[in-house]
Amino acid sequence: MSETAVLMDAEDVAWASLNTPLNSDELKLFCRDIERLFRINPMLEFSEWQALGTNEYAFSGKNSSQETPFDFSVKCTVREQADGFRLDYSQGLKSNTTFKIEPAPQGSKLTIIDCYDGLSEEERKSRLAEVDKSIVVWASYLQKFIISWHRWSRLAPWRWYMRRVWQPMKPTARRISYMLVWISLFEIALIALGVAIYFSEYA
Repeated sequence: MSETAVLMDAEDVAWASLNTPLNSDELKLFCRDIERLFRINPMLEFSEWQALGTNEYAFSGKNSSQETPFDFSVKCTVREQADGFRLDYSQGLKSNTTFKIEPAPQGSKLTIIDCYDGLSEEERKSRLAEVDKSIVVWASYLQKFIISWHRWSRLAPWRWYMRRVWQPMKPTARRISYMLVWISLFEIALIALGVAIYFSEYA
């Protein structure tokens, strides 16, 4: 069950928490794949993702968490901490994002913390249209993904599909693929029903 919340106070901090079935070590290993963490966010559409070196990344794209979507271009450095990871951004409105990992009764708890205190208050207010409002949705999708990962990641074909096919997809492509799968299953069910009716009537 997720425990999500958002706080924007005088320190310009936003956060969201979620519970996972992984233990703390497993969750920390999962979170080491920074690209996967960000691509799970359905509000972000990436045009570029580049590893610059050890624990350094550059990525750009479009954020649709605001009423008017906005473009972003970010460089960040990942720093491992005792209880998780912190991403420090060298540009943009957001100064850092922390992934805090804690033990929980039935697994572990992940808290995502976005900090916007790197600029003056006046500049932050003038750039409110660039605030990333996706954090609660991101936490919800992360929780769903991690539950599925815990259940199915032992299967090599599932891991291959999620890493090689699903992960690079844009959010719109994932939604379309999901709809096509359900339409195909519905068509198969109709065909099976027709076959069953035929054999019950004429066999």
